[in-house]
Amino acid sequence: MKLSPRRVTGAAALLLAAAVAAGVSLVRADVASAAQTIRAADPSVIRVGTTYVSAQSWNGGVGVRQAASPAALANAPVSQVWSDTGRLGEVWAPEIHYDGGRYWIYFAAGAGAAHRMYVISSAAAASGYTAAQRMALPDDRWAIDGTMFTFGGQRYFVWSGWAGTTNVEQNLYIARMSSPSATTGPRYAISQPREPWERVVGNPFINEAPEAIRDPGGQLHLVYSANGSWSEQYCLADLRLRAGGDPTYVWDWYKSNGCHLGSDRATMMSGWDPTLTVNGPGHHSFVLLNGDIGTSPPAGQRFPLMFHAVPKGTPYAWANRYWYTGTFQWWGNVTYGRANVPGAATNTGWSLKFFE
Repeated sequence: MKLSPRRVTGAAALLLAAAVAAGVSLVRADVASAAQTIRAADPSVIRVGTTYVSAQSWNGGVGVRQAASPAALANAPVSQVWSDTGRLGEVWAPEIHYDGGRYWIYFAAGAGAAHRMYVISSAAAASGYTAAQRMALPDDRWAIDGTMFTFGGQRYFVWSGWAGTTNVEQNLYIARMSSPSATTGPRYAISQPREPWERVVGNPFINEAPEAIRDPGGQLHLVYSANGSWSEQYCLADLRLRAGGDPTYVWDWYKSNGCHLGSDRATMMSGWDPTLTVNGPGHHSFVLLNGDIGTSPPAGQRFPLMFHAVPKGTPYAWANRYWYTGTFQWWGNVTYGRANVPGAATNTGWSLKFFE
């Protein structure tokens, strides 16, 4: 249920770059703290030209900010682009995209089991949006945190939802799209919270907030949030599609063997360290040009990242979440497996390092 990097410089930077090129997994040695920005949850940020555009839940609806850098979004005015005049209910996690010369914002709205995905669009970032259209997702089940991406010439929509009509666990589902506002064909479950490290906090157990990105070898990744968002165990983990795999086929996906960005060492994947300055980091946004995974960064470079978390020393509560600016880069030669499937195959390829 969803209610409501440290920077490397000098010799350390050279060591880190060399390690990436060699595919070596090193413990992070950077020390600067994350930059706290907006007091809010669920950041969604893209770059269009030289402008950074964000979307967030705002005043019971959806708000958009525009600025010259991710950090500058904190002081940018908010334009309310959609209001819940139809009283749909709680508005969660607006996700902004740019496709076909239009901005598309996906968000969940509803109350309790009635949460469903909606979409609005406009030719301008901060005005002129259409009325909210409810997305006709396959099976019409509870759905939140929807996002769109194009891979192999096909649009896909991926979201967090229930298998049935009761809140047992949140799975990640994917469906093909016929347009930026419509899916076609069935939904496919591609991730369930079944690994021990993503079942530390449950009732329900959670996989949510998926974000697509393409690695330097062309393979698709979905980085998602695991464990309860109401706890310090909230963290980011990675799904990697095997080379040549089908995004709708669950056994073509391989899951990281632990969290990649989290605050509890016990849940972290080997070679990844817990955060120093924040607790419960999750629900992130890769800040890509036009939000297009075709513009995903190459190996060896740092690129902007935004995520929400609670400052260490502050009680963990939804009201205490902030957007943070960080960075990420690709990390080579990392093996994923399936801990809860004895004898399952492993897959080695690119992974990600996240920095506060």
